[in-house]
Amino acid sequence: MAKTKELSKDVRDKIVDLHKAGMGYKTIAKLLGEKVTTVDAIIHKWKKHKRTVNLPRPGAPCKISPRVAAMIMRMVRNQPRTTREDLVNDLKAAGTIVTKKTIGNTLRREGLKSCSTRKVPLLKKAHIHAHLKFANEHQNYSEDNWVKVLWSDETQMELFGINSTRCVWRRRNAVYDPKNTIPTVKHRAGNIVLWGCFTAKGTGQLHRIKWTGPCTVKSWVRTSFPQPRH
Repeated sequence: MAKTKELSKDVRDKIVDLHKAGMGYKTIAKLLGEKVTTVDAIIHKWKKHKRTVNLPRPGAPCKISPRVAAMIMRMVRNQPRTTREDLVNDLKAAGTIVTKKTIGNTLRREGLKSCSTRKVPLLKKAHIHAHLKFANEHQNYSEDNWVKVLWSDETQMELFGINSTRCVWRRRNAVYDPKNTIPTVKHRAGNIVLWGCFTAKGTGQLHRIKWTGPCTVKSWVRTSFPQPRH
Protein backbone atom coordinates (compact mmCIF):
# COMPACT_ATOMS: atom_id res chain seq x y z
CA MET A 1 0.00 0.00 0.00
CA ALA A 2 1.64 3.31 -1.12
CA LYS A 3 2.23 6.08 1.39
CA THR A 4 0.16 9.24 0.82
CA LYS A 5 1.38 12.80 1.28
CA GLU A 6 -0.34 14.48 4.22
CA LEU A 7 -0.68 18.26 3.89
CA SER A 8 -0.11 20.36 6.98
CA LYS A 9 -2.95 22.33 8.55
CA ASP A 10 -1.32 25.61 7.49
CA VAL A 11 -1.33 24.59 3.82
CA ARG A 12 -4.95 23.46 4.03
CA ASP A 13 -6.01 26.72 5.68
CA LYS A 14 -4.15 28.68 3.01
CA ILE A 15 -6.01 26.79 0.26
CA VAL A 16 -9.32 27.73 1.89
CA ASP A 17 -8.25 31.37 2.32
CA LEU A 18 -7.26 31.64 -1.36
CA HIS A 19 -10.58 30.07 -2.33
CA LYS A 20 -12.42 32.63 -0.21
CA ALA A 21 -10.43 35.35 -1.98
CA GLY A 22 -11.95 34.23 -5.28
CA MET A 23 -9.14 32.17 -6.78
CA GLY A 24 -9.96 29.13 -8.90
CA TYR A 25 -8.87 25.58 -8.16
CA LYS A 26 -6.25 25.46 -10.93
CA THR A 27 -4.76 28.79 -9.90
CA ILE A 28 -4.49 27.69 -6.25
CA ALA A 29 -2.96 24.36 -7.26
CA LYS A 30 -0.36 26.05 -9.48
CA LEU A 31 0.46 28.66 -6.83
CA LEU A 32 1.01 26.09 -4.05
CA GLY A 33 2.42 23.30 -6.21
CA GLU A 34 -0.36 20.84 -5.39
CA LYS A 35 -2.69 18.75 -7.53
CA VAL A 36 -6.05 20.16 -8.55
CA THR A 37 -7.76 17.08 -7.09
CA THR A 38 -6.07 17.73 -3.73
CA VAL A 39 -7.26 21.33 -3.70
CA ASP A 40 -10.76 20.22 -4.66
CA ALA A 41 -10.87 17.61 -1.85
CA ILE A 42 -9.76 20.09 0.82
CA ILE A 43 -12.25 22.77 -0.27
CA HIS A 44 -15.03 20.18 -0.50
CA LYS A 45 -14.27 19.01 3.06
CA TRP A 46 -14.26 22.61 4.30
CA LYS A 47 -17.63 23.35 2.66
CA LYS A 48 -19.19 20.21 4.13
CA HIS A 49 -17.67 20.09 7.63
CA LYS A 50 -16.38 23.66 8.11
CA ARG A 51 -12.96 22.29 9.00
CA THR A 52 -9.74 21.33 7.21
CA VAL A 53 -8.26 18.85 9.68
CA ASN A 54 -8.93 15.14 9.31
CA LEU A 55 -12.15 13.91 10.87
CA PRO A 56 -11.84 11.37 13.69
CA ARG A 57 -12.09 7.85 12.31
CA PRO A 58 -14.87 5.65 13.73
CA GLY A 59 -13.99 2.52 15.68
CA ALA A 60 -10.71 1.38 17.15
CA PRO A 61 -7.54 1.85 15.11
CA CYS A 62 -6.39 -1.17 13.12
CA LYS A 63 -3.93 -3.28 15.11
CA ILE A 64 -2.44 -4.81 11.98
CA SER A 65 -0.17 -2.59 9.91
CA PRO A 66 0.07 -2.98 6.12
CA ARG A 67 3.44 -4.68 6.61
CA VAL A 68 1.98 -7.26 9.02
CA ALA A 69 -1.01 -7.79 6.71
CA ALA A 70 1.38 -8.50 3.83
CA MET A 71 3.24 -11.00 6.02
CA ILE A 72 -0.04 -12.77 6.88
CA MET A 73 -1.00 -12.99 3.20
CA ARG A 74 2.43 -14.38 2.33
CA MET A 75 2.10 -17.09 5.00
CA VAL A 76 -1.39 -18.05 3.82
CA ARG A 77 -0.34 -18.16 0.16
CA ASN A 78 2.52 -20.51 1.02
CA GLN A 79 0.34 -22.70 3.24
CA PRO A 80 -3.42 -22.18 2.70
CA ARG A 81 -4.27 -24.65 5.49
CA THR A 82 -2.75 -22.35 8.10
CA THR A 83 -5.28 -21.76 10.87
CA ARG A 84 -6.08 -18.46 12.53
CA GLU A 85 -4.62 -19.80 15.76
CA ASP A 86 -1.33 -20.56 13.98
CA LEU A 87 -1.23 -17.00 12.65
CA VAL A 88 -2.03 -15.55 16.08
CA ASN A 89 0.85 -17.50 17.63
CA ASP A 90 3.27 -16.52 14.85
CA LEU A 91 2.39 -12.83 15.21
CA LYS A 92 2.65 -13.08 19.00
CA ALA A 93 6.19 -14.44 18.63
CA ALA A 94 6.95 -11.45 16.38
CA GLY A 95 5.60 -9.01 18.99
CA THR A 96 2.11 -8.32 17.61
CA ILE A 97 -0.83 -9.30 19.83
CA VAL A 98 -4.09 -9.78 17.92
CA THR A 99 -7.16 -12.00 18.18
CA LYS A 100 -8.33 -14.71 15.80
CA LYS A 101 -11.24 -12.47 14.81
CA THR A 102 -8.82 -9.73 13.75
CA ILE A 103 -6.89 -12.25 11.66
CA GLY A 104 -10.11 -13.44 10.00
CA ASN A 105 -11.21 -9.87 9.24
CA THR A 106 -7.82 -9.10 7.68
CA LEU A 107 -7.92 -12.16 5.41
CA ARG A 108 -11.50 -11.48 4.31
CA ARG A 109 -10.58 -7.86 3.61
CA GLU A 110 -7.88 -9.18 1.26
CA GLY A 111 -10.45 -11.25 -0.64
CA LEU A 112 -9.90 -14.64 1.04
CA LYS A 113 -12.44 -16.82 2.81
CA SER A 114 -12.26 -20.02 4.82
CA CYS A 115 -13.55 -22.99 2.80
CA SER A 116 -13.55 -26.75 3.21
CA THR A 117 -10.91 -28.46 1.13
CA ARG A 118 -12.14 -30.36 -1.91
CA LYS A 119 -11.09 -34.00 -2.03
CA VAL A 120 -9.77 -34.98 -5.43
CA PRO A 121 -8.14 -38.20 -6.68
CA LEU A 122 -4.38 -38.32 -6.38
CA LEU A 123 -3.39 -38.01 -10.03
CA LYS A 124 0.06 -38.78 -11.38
CA LYS A 125 1.35 -37.27 -14.61
CA ALA A 126 0.45 -40.47 -16.44
CA HIS A 127 -3.18 -40.12 -15.28
CA ILE A 128 -3.36 -36.50 -16.42
CA HIS A 129 -1.91 -37.34 -19.86
CA ALA A 130 -4.37 -40.24 -20.21
CA HIS A 131 -7.31 -37.95 -19.37
CA LEU A 132 -6.20 -35.37 -21.94
CA LYS A 133 -5.67 -38.07 -24.56
CA PHE A 134 -9.18 -39.45 -23.97
CA ALA A 135 -10.73 -35.98 -24.19
CA ASN A 136 -8.91 -35.15 -27.43
CA GLU A 137 -9.78 -38.49 -29.04
CA HIS A 138 -13.47 -38.28 -28.16
CA GLN A 139 -14.25 -34.57 -28.44
CA ASN A 140 -16.07 -35.14 -31.75
CA TYR A 141 -18.01 -38.22 -30.59
CA SER A 142 -21.60 -38.21 -31.79
CA GLU A 143 -24.61 -38.62 -29.51
CA ASP A 144 -25.22 -42.10 -30.94
CA ASN A 145 -21.73 -43.14 -29.88
CA TRP A 146 -22.08 -41.76 -26.35
CA VAL A 147 -25.34 -43.68 -25.88
CA LYS A 148 -23.34 -46.92 -26.17
CA VAL A 149 -20.85 -45.95 -23.44
CA LEU A 150 -21.01 -47.48 -19.96
CA TRP A 151 -19.71 -45.04 -17.35
CA SER A 152 -18.47 -46.44 -14.06
CA ASP A 153 -16.65 -45.28 -10.96
CA GLU A 154 -15.78 -46.48 -7.51
CA THR A 155 -15.64 -44.73 -4.15
CA GLN A 156 -14.62 -45.58 -0.64
CA MET A 157 -16.51 -45.21 2.64
CA GLU A 158 -14.77 -45.09 6.00
CA LEU A 159 -15.77 -47.89 8.37
CA PHE A 160 -14.47 -46.19 11.50
CA GLY A 161 -15.19 -42.51 11.98
CA ILE A 162 -15.40 -40.04 9.13
CA ASN A 163 -12.86 -38.49 6.85
CA SER A 164 -11.38 -35.43 8.50
CA THR A 165 -12.30 -32.08 7.01
CA ARG A 166 -9.72 -29.34 6.73
CA CYS A 167 -10.25 -25.72 5.83
CA VAL A 168 -8.12 -23.49 3.64
CA TRP A 169 -7.99 -19.76 3.03
CA ARG A 170 -8.52 -19.22 -0.69
CA ARG A 171 -10.06 -16.96 -3.27
CA ARG A 172 -13.34 -17.78 -5.00
CA ASN A 173 -11.72 -18.98 -8.25
CA ALA A 174 -9.02 -21.18 -6.64
CA VAL A 175 -11.17 -24.16 -5.61
CA TYR A 176 -9.09 -26.82 -7.36
CA ASP A 177 -5.66 -25.31 -6.91
CA PRO A 178 -3.48 -28.25 -5.71
CA LYS A 179 -2.64 -26.30 -2.54
CA ASN A 180 -6.34 -26.09 -1.69
CA THR A 181 -7.25 -29.76 -2.17
CA ILE A 182 -6.69 -33.05 -0.34
CA PRO A 183 -5.41 -35.91 -2.54
CA THR A 184 -7.28 -39.16 -1.87
CA VAL A 185 -6.06 -42.70 -2.43
CA LYS A 186 -8.61 -45.48 -2.84
CA HIS A 187 -8.49 -49.04 -1.53
CA ARG A 188 -6.85 -48.29 1.81
CA ALA A 189 -7.45 -50.39 4.89
CA GLY A 190 -10.32 -49.45 7.19
CA ASN A 191 -12.91 -48.76 4.50
CA ILE A 192 -15.18 -50.44 2.00
CA VAL A 193 -15.16 -49.79 -1.73
CA LEU A 194 -18.37 -49.37 -3.72
CA TRP A 195 -18.68 -49.57 -7.50
CA GLY A 196 -21.49 -48.22 -9.65
CA CYS A 197 -22.25 -47.46 -13.27
CA PHE A 198 -24.70 -45.67 -15.53
CA THR A 199 -25.55 -45.31 -19.21
CA ALA A 200 -27.95 -43.25 -21.25
CA LYS A 201 -30.61 -45.85 -20.33
CA GLY A 202 -30.25 -45.28 -16.58
CA THR A 203 -28.18 -46.25 -13.55
CA GLY A 204 -26.96 -49.70 -12.58
CA GLN A 205 -26.92 -51.36 -9.18
CA LEU A 206 -24.41 -50.44 -6.50
CA HIS A 207 -21.90 -53.21 -5.78
CA ARG A 208 -19.46 -53.67 -2.93
CA ILE A 209 -15.99 -54.77 -3.98
CA LYS A 210 -14.52 -57.36 -1.61
CA TRP A 211 -10.78 -57.60 -1.91
CA THR A 212 -9.51 -61.18 -1.62
CA GLY A 213 -6.02 -60.59 -2.94
CA PRO A 214 -4.12 -58.55 -5.51
CA CYS A 215 -6.87 -57.02 -7.57
CA THR A 216 -7.95 -53.92 -9.43
CA VAL A 217 -11.41 -52.56 -10.07
CA LYS A 218 -11.00 -53.33 -13.78
CA SER A 219 -10.19 -56.99 -13.12
CA TRP A 220 -13.05 -57.21 -10.60
CA VAL A 221 -15.52 -55.88 -13.18
CA ARG A 222 -14.31 -58.36 -15.78
CA THR A 223 -14.69 -61.24 -13.30
CA SER A 224 -18.09 -60.14 -12.00
CA PHE A 225 -19.55 -59.24 -15.40
CA PRO A 226 -17.99 -61.60 -17.96
CA GLN A 227 -20.66 -60.84 -20.56
CA PRO A 228 -21.75 -57.34 -21.62
CA ARG A 229 -25.15 -56.41 -20.24
CA HIS A 230 -27.63 -54.46 -22.36
